[in-house]
Amino acid sequence: MNELSTPQTTPSWRACKAAQQPSYPDAAALAAVTADLRTRPPLVFAGEVDALRRAMAKVERGEAFVLMGGDCAESFADNTANNIRAKLQTVLQMAAVLTYGASTPIVKIGRMAGQYAKPRSSDTETRDGLTLPAYRGDAVNDHAFTPQARTPDPTRMLDAYLRSGTTLNLIRSFTMGGYADLREVHSWNRGFTANPAYKRFEAFADEIDRAMRFMAAAGVDFDALRQVDFYAAHEALLLEYEDAMIREDSRSGRLYSTSAHLLWAGERTREPQDAHIALLAGVHNPVGVKIGPRTTPQEVLALVDRLNPQGDPGRLTLITRMGADRIRQALPPLIEAVQADGRPVSWVTDPMHGNTITTANGYKTRRFDTIMDEVRGFFEVHRAAGTHPGGIHVELTGDDVTECLGGGEHIDEATLARRYETLVDPRLNHQQSLEMAFEVAEMLSR
Repeated sequence: MNELSTPQTTPSWRACKAAQQPSYPDAAALAAVTADLRTRPPLVFAGEVDALRRAMAKVERGEAFVLMGGDCAESFADNTANNIRAKLQTVLQMAAVLTYGASTPIVKIGRMAGQYAKPRSSDTETRDGLTLPAYRGDAVNDHAFTPQARTPDPTRMLDAYLRSGTTLNLIRSFTMGGYADLREVHSWNRGFTANPAYKRFEAFADEIDRAMRFMAAAGVDFDALRQVDFYAAHEALLLEYEDAMIREDSRSGRLYSTSAHLLWAGERTREPQDAHIALLAGVHNPVGVKIGPRTTPQEVLALVDRLNPQGDPGRLTLITRMGADRIRQALPPLIEAVQADGRPVSWVTDPMHGNTITTANGYKTRRFDTIMDEVRGFFEVHRAAGTHPGGIHVELTGDDVTECLGGGEHIDEATLARRYETLVDPRLNHQQSLEMAFEVAEMLSR
């Protein structure tokens, strides 16, 4: 294993404009925390990161498909073994269905073990005449609406680091210890399709069942399928934290972020000359960028210039978040520009963020049918362009929450209050996530 050490210098993001950063009241406390983080062991390692880059190169060539899923924003309170297991199980079940539909490997990436910070549309929030800093995720401040809770606290980054490490440790135990056995995952999916609400997927599940029986009859070594590769990703939002987690690989001299295998810049922090892109440009990890419906071809090519100037395979993923009503018009010129440029990227759809609505009773939510329409639009555009729809990026949970409308069990506006638990954005629940997987698998099989 390559030795990773704290570098003498890190990317020069400090000279750039930095959006969406907390305003810490104690600069000395912030400096002490980042100095502490620089001495701590890496959360991920160079060899794992390089393996993901090779996998993402296959995605670019249409030889693999990405499934990226997990919480909108992880919370310290929900960082429990049961919650981690439930999210992992959901992703594994989805991946098993997608593998059959795509007939290619599924690159499994969790929005887990580090997604503790979120950008916000406003720096402040006002309730009953009281204005306080916005909640920016548990790595920054607390959700409770009090002056003490909302004051950014740098020591929370240390808690985020520790919780990310324990999450990764548990994920590695599950995925390497037999919990991901394909036979077990398939039996979970059979239980899902036994529900009358999802009977329309029964025929597809029967096809997978026949394939499993054929594999057994042919003498396939199922013991070799008991382990899977599972990668961690989060938005590279907190620049001080991300900078403190950069390490130098002793053999190659390259700089790696060791906070996650893949990092992405959000729609609010992706300006090519700004600090977040400067930081991502300096590390060897595969990186992603969220792009919305107003993104121009020139902006996309500027991001390619900054993040993958040499056109290295597996380096850059463009994550589209257009909205179902806009993707069919907004995406084609971006694909055309990238095709003409020639440097490789992988294309992944985030069908969640462009389709958020607020109900009459004040709940922020999304409609399952609208989410799926954006996924269909993503596939339609790529097939018309002759390019590869490379994956899906989904906010989900393994629990039976009621945060998104619709789906086979028909969550309506009256039902939202039953288990609306998210602190920021609404997530697909376990059943809706599997329903999405079966629908996307059908698209892939066609």
